[in-house]
Amino acid sequence: MDLTLPSHKGLDGTQRELSPRAVLTGIVLGILLTPSNVYAGLKIGWSYNMSIIALLIGYGVWQGLGRRQGQQPWTLLESNINQTVASAAASIISGGLVAPIPAYTLLTGQQLDPLPMIAWVFSVSFLGIWIAWYLRPSLLNDDGLKFPEGMATLETLRHIYNHGAEAATRLKVLLGTAVLSGLVKGFDTFIWSIPRWAPNAALQRLTFTLDPSLLLVGFGAIIGIRVGVTLLLGALLAWGGLAPWLLNQGLVVLPPGSNGPQFAALVEWLLWPGVSLMVCSTLASLGLRLWALRASVFGRRTGSGWRRPALAPALCFLLAVTLVIGLQAALFGIEPGMALLTIPLAICLAAVAARVVGATGIPPIGAIGQLSQLSFGIIAPGQVPINLMSANTAGGAAGQCTDLMNDFKVGLAIGATPKKQVIAQCLGIFVGSIVGVLVYMTLIPDPQHMLLTQAWPAPAVATWKAVAETLTQGLDSLSPSIRWAIAIAALIGVLLGALDSLLPARRARYLPSSAALGLAFILPASIALMMGLGAVLTWLASRRWPGATERFAITAAAGLIAGESITGVGASLWAMLVQR
Repeated sequence: MDLTLPSHKGLDGTQRELSPRAVLTGIVLGILLTPSNVYAGLKIGWSYNMSIIALLIGYGVWQGLGRRQGQQPWTLLESNINQTVASAAASIISGGLVAPIPAYTLLTGQQLDPLPMIAWVFSVSFLGIWIAWYLRPSLLNDDGLKFPEGMATLETLRHIYNHGAEAATRLKVLLGTAVLSGLVKGFDTFIWSIPRWAPNAALQRLTFTLDPSLLLVGFGAIIGIRVGVTLLLGALLAWGGLAPWLLNQGLVVLPPGSNGPQFAALVEWLLWPGVSLMVCSTLASLGLRLWALRASVFGRRTGSGWRRPALAPALCFLLAVTLVIGLQAALFGIEPGMALLTIPLAICLAAVAARVVGATGIPPIGAIGQLSQLSFGIIAPGQVPINLMSANTAGGAAGQCTDLMNDFKVGLAIGATPKKQVIAQCLGIFVGSIVGVLVYMTLIPDPQHMLLTQAWPAPAVATWKAVAETLTQGLDSLSPSIRWAIAIAALIGVLLGALDSLLPARRARYLPSSAALGLAFILPASIALMMGLGAVLTWLASRRWPGATERFAITAAAGLIAGESITGVGASLWAMLVQR
């Protein structure tokens, strides 16, 4: 589709791009949207790309103001800067806030103060930005890398600028579902706690209860029918099948007089096969994808390749490296020589992640984190800080690298200035680091007692913690039943991961999602049921009203996620203020 747009040029003859209003709009939206991903990451281990939400809101606000108050038109390039800042802020959770940082606290009992945590999250994200800068020439000139997520953002940009009325309609849907979700969460929190109903006491004990969360329904709408149905099957297998067997065999013993859902006791056993399945399937799939992409990952260099570095980017990259190494030594007691080893690993794994995202649209951040943990488990066995926080460097850098590469792909198509996009990304991670850390500490003031519970399952935290424990203490520290479960789940994970990569797409879609199957072992059944419900309802709607579902389903789901999560963060902040 051709993009025919007015130029909206300023007095100097150029189209406005890194304007104050574009940056400020992105910052405000980043402040509003970052809590959603922190909340969702701690709740279900997944996050949502906020680029399209930022595009819709920014366009709606400034086009409306332009008509009413005679403001200059909101340009295409300003929209791009706005979404770059906002999405960079919201993607800050890849810096460790919902995985290695909480896992470090659970294993060591040490909680970082706000300022050091902000500095750490910013530093690993900042490193990823400059890795992306140097990867940009070779990756963008490779015709085999389509960057599907960036293309989705590009198509949304094209659509709203060619069909402004459609953008306004979608914005109304977004805001309407956000208000609805926020009202339900507010009612449940402040007015009357909606009962967590279960058919009987036995099912309630196994976590099969009603969870009145529209956020979960929204995520179900986004993940699709394959993942949603797999979550349902996984919940039935883990919590409806294995959990009762564990209780009957005495492999899990509940505390005397315990009532209600027994998530904490059961998940201590169930998380091991769940983590094993997820990690092994992801690594198997990643390995096969890299083998298929070996020519582009390890082979030819296209276009200009690596050029002689300009001074400013080189200095910024050096600053990022210095920050990461210095903070590892100062905050976690990691020797500078060991900390230095994280840099080449982060560069290599971020490059791999960017290639995989460019080819498939699937960000393998979880696999990158576990690969890093395995690497440092071999280099420095038995050392929890190195295993978690050095691996955090690679995971955080890869997360921001892939996010910016998608933005670079959009920018290339619309004639954006790469240097201005980098400035926008840096501003985004600066804002996101502050907001994300403050939200995390507001939601989880006591990680030792709040995480890995029914209220905050934190599956990503459970995964990083389990891998670190296994690598530092060894499998011998686990009971024989858990070791058997890990081995069986690993075999199933490798098989599913291999089939998912080797089978044609039309056949692979009928396989269960290995990530969702493993996740169902770590999430309470109540969460899996609600997400599965959202996926099934959306699929049914798509069969009955395909056009309307294609237009509004994702937008409505994003509103449900944002409304509940922002209200949930506000409720936690209010509770903290009242207690003081």
